[in-house]
Amino acid sequence: MNKFLLMVLCIFTVSSANAQVTTYLDEAKGLGAAAGQGLACGASKYETFEMLSRAIIVTKATSDRQQAEGMYAYNDMKANAYMSKQMDAFFDCPNISRRFDNQEIFNITLYADGSMRMPDGQILTPRQPYDATMLFRQNPKEREEAQAIYDKGKDVRVGEVTLRTAGEAPVKFMPPNAVKAPSTKRR
Repeated sequence: MNKFLLMVLCIFTVSSANAQVTTYLDEAKGLGAAAGQGLACGASKYETFEMLSRAIIVTKATSDRQQAEGMYAYNDMKANAYMSKQMDAFFDCPNISRRFDNQEIFNITLYADGSMRMPDGQILTPRQPYDATMLFRQNPKEREEAQAIYDKGKDVRVGEVTLRTAGEAPVKFMPPNAVKAPSTKRR
């Protein structure tokens, strides 16, 4: 019985330790999701957040490839979060903006060479020093440009889509605003 309890305790400890590890890409995606909501809701500290989150992605990357993957994941989640906030008609934006502007990330000190002092006092240095001012240039029209891209996507008509799953017959799906595509069959 004691061995069984010890084994269960070990499994629980290992699984809870694994659940707490955040990977580089998960962190980049999390930062991107927060940035997208901050942009959509017009958070007052959005530009500072954008600069700090990009610095985190660049500084924590162990290679150029990982940095590129991190930036892609960041921008992808940022766009998804922005569109999601658009689709829910900016629901709860005042509270989101308030929480956004009070995040722990704003306690990070970013130095000119890309080094960062984290809120816990830890110093992170990039693998190659860089000019931190080049990470993000403020664009006052960024929200309008994102809105224009979102609005343009609403005008795209989707035709008939065939969904296939392993071992099942294809299922046809026609979105409500779909335009029937011309038939390619020859008679």
